[in-house]
Amino acid sequence: MATHTGQQARHNDLLKHGARIGLIAYGVVHLLVAWIALQVAWSGGGDASSGGALKTLAEQPFGRTMLWITVIGLVALVLWQLATAVWGYASEDGAKKVRKRLSAAGRAVVYGALAVSAFKIASGSGSSSGGDSKQEGITADLLGAPAGRVLVAVVALAIIAVAVAQVRRGVTDGFTHDLQPQATSGDSGSAVLAVGRFGYVAKGAAIGVVGGLFGWAALSYDPDKAGGLDDALKTVRDQPFGPYLLTLVALGLAAFGLFCFAWARYARTR
Repeated sequence: MATHTGQQARHNDLLKHGARIGLIAYGVVHLLVAWIALQVAWSGGGDASSGGALKTLAEQPFGRTMLWITVIGLVALVLWQLATAVWGYASEDGAKKVRKRLSAAGRAVVYGALAVSAFKIASGSGSSSGGDSKQEGITADLLGAPAGRVLVAVVALAIIAVAVAQVRRGVTDGFTHDLQPQATSGDSGSAVLAVGRFGYVAKGAAIGVVGGLFGWAALSYDPDKAGGLDDALKTVRDQPFGPYLLTLVALGLAAFGLFCFAWARYARTR
């Protein structure tokens, strides 16, 4: 009875429409991050993180209204993914079902964190700066704990594992499992596949650099070495041919944003 009720909640039309709004918002955030990353690549300015993208959105005409819509959509997306994590993939084999449900739970956490950030900015309680220092403060707390280096190293490995999973989804077309079959058929399907592959690989590469920064912090015992997406992209920029590499990553993040629009239209809900 509980399973049947859960499945009904998961397939609720209102929830599915809200989740699609959330996916569109998620795509917009990635497009904004990509745009800021291009500015970082060639002019050095901007906060190329999801928080920076949300603050950029807030500064646009009707930006606060769009942020509130983003919050509602992301909350619906979280609920949808949580329902999927509990009741989804019932027809799959045991190990595959567990893996897919854990993946849905992980996405719910990511969307939830973004929803909280969007809510804080929309309500005016979000700080205008200091994201990197907060990140470094958390890392410093971890390093100061017993076996702190090990804890930070574990965080680094977890982030790198997520990065590898993202790249793998792009290389193996694993992202198509979240789409209805018609999404990848015909000429438009070829475009969806192209932006999905490029987008997932580029996003995985960016997340991998974040994991590398945490690993560097663990090895050097220096929390200042850790950082989020903005620090990761600026690290890419500072390498040989960095602006060109960062431009490539930015284009990949933009491709992922476009893929989110296709995902919103063709999301597999059963």
